[in-house]
Amino acid sequence: MTPSEDPLQSAIDNCAREPIQIPGSIQPQGFLLVIDEATMTIGQVSANVFSWLGLPPEALIGAALLCVVDDCQRLLDRLAVLPEDDPNPFHVGDVRFLEGTRAGMPMAMMVHRHDQVLIAEFEPASDMSSAYGNVYPLMRTFISQMEETETIEALSQRSVSEVKRITGFGRVKAYRFDAEGNGLVNAEVADEGYPSYLGLSFPASDIPAQARALYLANRIRVIEDADYQPSPLVPPNNPMTGAPLDLSFATLRSVSPVHLQYMRNMQTLASMSISIVVRGELWGLISCHHATPRPVSFQTRTACELLGSVLSLQIETKEAQARTQRMLSLRRQIVQMLASMADLDNVMDGLRAMPEVLLSFVEASGAAVISESTLDVYGQTPDREQIQALTQWLSQRDAHEVFQSDNVGRDIPELPELSQSVSGVLAMAISELHSNYIIWFRTEQARVVNWAGKPEKVVSDSGSLSPRHSFALWQQTMRGFSRPWDELDTEGVVELRTAVLGIVLRKAEEMAALAEELKKSNKELEAFSYSVSHDLRAPLRHIAGYAELLSDIEGSKLSERGMRFLDNICESARFAGTLVDNLLSFSQMGRSAMRYSEVDLNAMVESIRREMLPDYEGRDLQWRIPEPLPVVIADAAFLHLAMRNLLSNAIKYSRTQQAAVIEIGSYEEEGKVVVYIRDNGVGFDMQYASKLFGVFQRLHRMEEFEGTGIGLASVRRIIERQDGSVWAHSALGQGATFYFALPKRSLTVTL
Repeated sequence: MTPSEDPLQSAIDNCAREPIQIPGSIQPQGFLLVIDEATMTIGQVSANVFSWLGLPPEALIGAALLCVVDDCQRLLDRLAVLPEDDPNPFHVGDVRFLEGTRAGMPMAMMVHRHDQVLIAEFEPASDMSSAYGNVYPLMRTFISQMEETETIEALSQRSVSEVKRITGFGRVKAYRFDAEGNGLVNAEVADEGYPSYLGLSFPASDIPAQARALYLANRIRVIEDADYQPSPLVPPNNPMTGAPLDLSFATLRSVSPVHLQYMRNMQTLASMSISIVVRGELWGLISCHHATPRPVSFQTRTACELLGSVLSLQIETKEAQARTQRMLSLRRQIVQMLASMADLDNVMDGLRAMPEVLLSFVEASGAAVISESTLDVYGQTPDREQIQALTQWLSQRDAHEVFQSDNVGRDIPELPELSQSVSGVLAMAISELHSNYIIWFRTEQARVVNWAGKPEKVVSDSGSLSPRHSFALWQQTMRGFSRPWDELDTEGVVELRTAVLGIVLRKAEEMAALAEELKKSNKELEAFSYSVSHDLRAPLRHIAGYAELLSDIEGSKLSERGMRFLDNICESARFAGTLVDNLLSFSQMGRSAMRYSEVDLNAMVESIRREMLPDYEGRDLQWRIPEPLPVVIADAAFLHLAMRNLLSNAIKYSRTQQAAVIEIGSYEEEGKVVVYIRDNGVGFDMQYASKLFGVFQRLHRMEEFEGTGIGLASVRRIIERQDGSVWAHSALGQGATFYFALPKRSLTVTL
């Protein structure tokens, strides 16, 4: 069965589409005239005008208002001050009709502008002195007794008590809507014999979206008798628009038959609803019920509407105060975390230093901080594999959007295992470029919901939606949910993200400035190194040369001790010469232009092996090249030097092995060619890996392995000048693997 063929879904859809603002009829406790304001003639009336005035509708249609209403000029003067932009009914006064069975009897007249006409509603006038003498003192007392420290629940309870005292309804309750639109009764006053709904929830489906929109627009709604017979409008359509008359703001507007049946099922024949509107949204309702029909005068309605407005403002004020206090707390915690980041000069380290603040920030049970290379967890979290899978899922979304869910099983069906460890997730990206995230978690919080009747819909025999018949307590256990994240959680996270990105941006700017300064310093240092090494070459050669001449010519005249001193001078001069040559070569690497060409690594390795044969001749050394090496686009001369240094190191540091093995291989990764040289030599401790590629840095003693400490620094400079990178992995006594990566280039583009 397709959704469109499902009778229940079809009935729900039809209910949601019901045009309740244009019912084409009114409730019969009054009557209605539609007036063309330009001509002040009557264009539309309710059919029950006959029962009120004894005049058929046709007798009034087209008639001038001044021919129907007594003292019309006073009425026109009052209409002149009718607010232009307020569509709510305005009491212009009590009027008398000139003809009809009730001619001379006062009728209260309420008028509002809407749908291009004046809509006038009439009901029997009440004693104004009695209304002002009873109702308004009660309202004045209610407003004056409001306390700043009163909770929203206490304020709601006092409000329903006041409404009951003003109206006399048998039961008055207040409820607020949650994020899903369900209404929880948080205050109630009821006469004996009325069932209590305090603490029960009414499902969101009880009030369709179009009904909520009307509650928001029209703050008070009265149904005097659920068994009323609606009075249709004559003619059916608005003469100004040719469409059904929009009665959104009319007090007498007829209501949906489904709602009337809902009232009867609740054993309620009269009701009144007062909207509670906070920050422009429908926050809740005060709902009044009576077991028998009950009229409500417009003065009483006005007083209740005022009470609803005052209550709305009080709730808005209290929520604003709570919101301000919470935001202050959030910002204090943001400042704490930012201060920690500043002290440690690193965003991730700053967060690691304050795990308690990170968790309490949004009242989470666990958190994870993910960067490119690390994953730190705090509190109760899923395992690392699940967090990494979640990070991958988040990376497919808009990086600027904060993701939140109080039911990950429902919202992230792609990761079913995640819901077994947590139910709530709040995540934000802290990088514009990389998959760096802070993710907060909340565990499941199973709860029992007390519904006012089982929240299910029934389809009647006619195919229309039928409201439930029982409103008795029905309990439901909700699983898979965490405590929901509120609006302030999201706002606080957005502020933290903005602050973190600001720090990262500032650091990036500082690093860019530092890099520029470093670039200048490096150029100066290269020039200095070149000059010094160039100038030192001749003196060192002279020292070495004269020392050798002295040994040859005068060696026989020197003592054994003198010859030892002379040998030391020769050895030191040669080493210093080699060091200066290497330093000169190193400085030239930063000054020479790159000349790119196709480089066959197989031929290059074979050439270097032949060059270095004297260094390993006579040793048991195996060369392994699992697969042919690629052809890369690089500077051939410089790359040859880098490869020679790496292979020379592999030969040198594996000479302690009885059978040395050197493996050379390659693979492709993310648009780069990666080449590795692996040996089974002495290796090194990875805690010193950061020193490997520095100038004059050595991880082994000179007595064990000769060298100047410039070879690997040269390798790094050669590779980085070709937009590549170098790194190494090792363990003491288990050999070492050196890698370098070069971007895959096109020779034509490079040239």
